[in-house]
Amino acid sequence: MSLVFPHTFVPWFRSVAPYIHAHRGKTFVVAIAGELVAAGKLATFAQDLAIIHAMGIKVVLVHGFRPQVEEQLQAKGKTSRFSHGMRITDAVALDCAQEAAGQLRYEIEAAFSQGLPNTPMAHSQIRVVSGNFITARPVGIVDGVDFQHTGLVRRIDATGIRQAVEFGALVMLSPFGFSPTGEAFNLSMEDVAASAAIALQADKLIYVTEVKGIPLDPSDPGSEIDTELALVDAKKLLSALPNPIQPTDTAFYLQHAVKACEQGVERVHIIPYSVDGSILMESFTHDGIGTMIVDEKLESLREATADDIGGILQLIEPFEKDGTLVKRDRTEIERDIGHYTVIEHDGVIFGCAALYPYPEARTAEMAALTVSPAVQGEGDGERILKRVEQRAKAMGLTSIFVLTTRTMHWFLRRGFTQVDPDWLPEARKRKYNWDRRSQVLVKKLS
Repeated sequence: MSLVFPHTFVPWFRSVAPYIHAHRGKTFVVAIAGELVAAGKLATFAQDLAIIHAMGIKVVLVHGFRPQVEEQLQAKGKTSRFSHGMRITDAVALDCAQEAAGQLRYEIEAAFSQGLPNTPMAHSQIRVVSGNFITARPVGIVDGVDFQHTGLVRRIDATGIRQAVEFGALVMLSPFGFSPTGEAFNLSMEDVAASAAIALQADKLIYVTEVKGIPLDPSDPGSEIDTELALVDAKKLLSALPNPIQPTDTAFYLQHAVKACEQGVERVHIIPYSVDGSILMESFTHDGIGTMIVDEKLESLREATADDIGGILQLIEPFEKDGTLVKRDRTEIERDIGHYTVIEHDGVIFGCAALYPYPEARTAEMAALTVSPAVQGEGDGERILKRVEQRAKAMGLTSIFVLTTRTMHWFLRRGFTQVDPDWLPEARKRKYNWDRRSQVLVKKLS
């Protein structure tokens, strides 16, 4: 039996809590490459997806089946044919695709039916629903190439899918669609996932793939991954890349991510299936594990609003408990919310500070400067301080001051100097807690 250490588990679990709150009730479309199943990763992936489902997230799962179709074709002595990055689906390939899809659906349903004690699937009851949610159309003939039974998504039955997930089911979509006349078409997992996410206006579209994400240097696939890519930058990158042929080409998943993001999907993620727990790391940690494409940069440094009160309270509570900060009740924060500056990432408050002006003394107190332990050391404290200084200057003030018992050296390194408590403006001096013996630090504003 492994040991659980409270001193590491509790802080870790608290750091995850903001994401649990932020994602509850949201809709995730999760697309898995068939290679994930071929690599024997389905059982652990199903466990991770079951955890996500248990947290109140609505899940639509789209599976691919490239290697499974290849296996079926080889068994029949046939070879695959591709053009324009798509499979040419003749009658034999269509039959192989149907066989592969049927087998995969069986394996996926079995994976979500596990319930052994002492496993992540214990007590999980996930109903997997699949059906004719996709209407398709033929690709047709392109540049003289007849794609036969290869198709594209014409329409997604968003109403039917929403009804199923609202009742707590996990909806599974196979890359197959049918025409109004009942003709079957082989589709791509990437197209189905993007189309489903757009039709549902999903909060996240997550591609779990053969690649680690989008490399910072597309000419070097081994380069570091770009963890966050703004849509405008993603479009520029896509326009500079050659048309993709293989799934490992940088543009292969990026083209679908851009399409989804352009049409209203808030976040699109490209993550590797090779990293155990990658979907949990991407969904519940600050930096994630792969690449996230968004319509704009997620990090926002701004003045607080009433909607931020809960996030601020959650952020500062641990520091109030250990005595780093003076306790503030909800009423006080509600009253003073206009004084607060916050730094937000993907809807979660990671830092805050309040500015209380004393115009008669041409100074202001910066209070409750707090940065989440999850992002400490990444410069958020400096960014908040700079923003607070800008706000003070805009008020015509010449200095800001802080009262601290534990973080004196952090402020000294950033241009503050220590002064006697008698320096404080009279109104603030009357509220000074002599028992707490806070140090008073002042910074002149140039």
